[in-house]
Amino acid sequence: MMTMMMMMMATMVTCGSLLLLGLMTVQASSSGLPRTSGSSSSPTSSSSSSSLSSSSSSSPRMKLSYKELQAFHGVRRFELERTCCFSALLLDEERGRLFVGARNFLLSLSLDNISKQEHKIYWPAPVDWREECNWAGKDINNDCVNYVKVLHHYNRTHLYACGTGAFHPTCAFVEVGQKMEDHVFRIDPSKVEDGKGKSPYDPRHPAASVLIGDELYAGVATDLMGRDFTIFRSLGRRTSIRTEQHDSRWLNEPKFVNAFWVPESENPDDDKIFFFFRETAVEAQGLGKATYSRIGQLCRNDMGGQRSLVNKWTTFLKTRLICSVPGSDGSDTYFDELRDVFLLQTRDRKNPLVYTVFSTSSSVFKGSAVCLYTMNDIRRAFLGPFAHKEGPNYQWVPFQGKVPYPRPGMCPSKTFGSFESTKGFPDDVIQFARHHPLMFNPIAVDRVGAADGQYDVMFIGTDVGTVLKVISVPKESWNNMEELLLEELQVFKDSSSIINMQISSKRQQLYVGSDTGLAQVPLHRCSMYGKACAECCLARDPYCAWDGTSCTRYLPNTKRRFRREVRNGDPNTLCSGDHHKHRVAEKKLYGVEGSSTFLECIPKSLQARVTWTYQKHADSPRDEARLDERVLQTDRGLLVRSVLRRDAGLYQCHAMEHGFTQTLLGITLEVVPSSPTPSLPADPPSNLDPRSGPGLPPAAPRLWYRDFMQLVDHPNLSAVDQVCEQVWLRKNRQPGKAPPIAPPAKTGLPPGSARAAPPNKWKHLQEIRKGRNRRTHETKLTLRAPRSAGEW
Repeated sequence: MMTMMMMMMATMVTCGSLLLLGLMTVQASSSGLPRTSGSSSSPTSSSSSSSLSSSSSSSPRMKLSYKELQAFHGVRRFELERTCCFSALLLDEERGRLFVGARNFLLSLSLDNISKQEHKIYWPAPVDWREECNWAGKDINNDCVNYVKVLHHYNRTHLYACGTGAFHPTCAFVEVGQKMEDHVFRIDPSKVEDGKGKSPYDPRHPAASVLIGDELYAGVATDLMGRDFTIFRSLGRRTSIRTEQHDSRWLNEPKFVNAFWVPESENPDDDKIFFFFRETAVEAQGLGKATYSRIGQLCRNDMGGQRSLVNKWTTFLKTRLICSVPGSDGSDTYFDELRDVFLLQTRDRKNPLVYTVFSTSSSVFKGSAVCLYTMNDIRRAFLGPFAHKEGPNYQWVPFQGKVPYPRPGMCPSKTFGSFESTKGFPDDVIQFARHHPLMFNPIAVDRVGAADGQYDVMFIGTDVGTVLKVISVPKESWNNMEELLLEELQVFKDSSSIINMQISSKRQQLYVGSDTGLAQVPLHRCSMYGKACAECCLARDPYCAWDGTSCTRYLPNTKRRFRREVRNGDPNTLCSGDHHKHRVAEKKLYGVEGSSTFLECIPKSLQARVTWTYQKHADSPRDEARLDERVLQTDRGLLVRSVLRRDAGLYQCHAMEHGFTQTLLGITLEVVPSSPTPSLPADPPSNLDPRSGPGLPPAAPRLWYRDFMQLVDHPNLSAVDQVCEQVWLRKNRQPGKAPPIAPPAKTGLPPGSARAAPPNKWKHLQEIRKGRNRRTHETKLTLRAPRSAGEW
């Protein structure tokens, strides 16, 4: 007798666009965007038409450290003592607030400045719950507390929040007021309720939920041991509904990532809820334990079955999400572990774009990818064949039999049929749905309008506390995309993993949450790209444009004339009349013959290729600088290991990027001969009394700058006074005459007493010495001892 087993649809959702970046530990990354079409019966992966390594450098164009962001680019931080894990973020643009769920706290912060106007609610777990949790073997400080995991808008005056409650899930209604001016933020104790099926027990278990109307749809573990995973509908007036219990064909150790509501048509009865998760694949049994990423769908108006699947979902289906890149040998590299999902709304609310972040489960290759799906891809997969298995010793294959009507997964409505409720579905539909539910690191995206089209800017969080800013631009056509890694921002000083991000297009801010705190980051920093038109165009940042005088925020609805083209970013066409306005910075550098010197030149863009040219005289031809063992080019400039007299001349630093070359800096190098200076002794003599006769000549000639450096680095600057006094005596001594006597210091001491203080003409050196010893002195003299004489 044939055994029917539950399985997903045989059709799988394939990635329409892929961004790949081979980083070892990041949560997300980027690479070439491929275009693929879905298959109806077998898994197909996207074939990459370009890769980041082939199209551009894998390094970001701009890299800003934590200190730079804090000092110059308006990044704000928020931290709170005795708490952590700022994982639940909820934007409220109307009130201008950012609501945050953390350990034992609910927070209300200003969207304009998260560092100010703080309101907080202390929401700990009751003492008896903590003690009971501790008796169960959990850690009293880390596990037996209340981690807020769920945070949603319930109505115009209240939020709905749920926490782990020391392994006693609990939920509450949070009053926030009706207007921005209402500074109300409190929990009504009478409205605290049980959170089972809404929040996980264990703070380490991820959860995904969405609140639609007055109903909460949540994917959680509903037991203390974390074995009973379910997708649960609660609240509202309708009966609670869940997935089949303890059946691995429905859910098999899932890790829920996110959930969204997407309308199917103008009829609300067709609305569907989509859950994104990863789980242990039942169809991979016999091949080892494998993790697959899934998307599950269910109808919002599902009421459960009449005789079978009572109070269970009858419209639940799931299918695999494919995100892969083909290798040179024809085998595909799969990114199987879904990490985050972002739904980018378009003008058609029925067809948003789905951005996803994946990582590999391979122990050999560690990397992450961003895949883009359309709702058409997803709907097409759910209309494909169902996966089917004849028995325990058979393989999973597409179902070849007759699929009952109405097709499982279809919502009961008058749009696509005559059924008004799932309770009216025929028994064969319910039984088929029971046995065939399976069909064969954070991200935020902002859509920016530009003069040459619309661009999706991706902000991708990593597990080392950085945010990557990435865009995709078309090359020859919109089907052949090129990825640009614009910025890498070190948002958190402690490099803590980023666990959540929310974006405000209205305020042009990105809000980032980690275990240690929150950060508020502007979406753009146009002024940092430079003061020239070419530098602004080369940035290819959709937020920025050249307005004739500076690189500034692009505002399409103003009368100002902007020059910008993200797709090509060619300064030769966009800035043709501005080249003569750009003045090249010039410096003069002194190098000592035989020593080393360094010509520093650091371009703003890390993706620019730097070249050097050399010109002996103003009327000499300019040639490319010769590089050998003596002259080396580094990432920060040109290192001359041993300066020769012929090295003197004009050096120019050029940066080439995206086919455009610009001169960044001109350095005139003057070579100082290394001839000995007999007027300086090898070491300061111990007896400098001018009446005791001339000092001893130096034992060996020394270079003048070596003596200068010795004086500057001497721990006691009084030695400078002594040697300078001796040099003055030797300079004024004439042959055949006694050495002149230095003018005595006016100290008020009697003749024959101990040596007086240094003369007044050396008094300023004593003041310098004092300044070096006081950190608070305003006029510090920063003297260092380089290997060669620097720029004076």
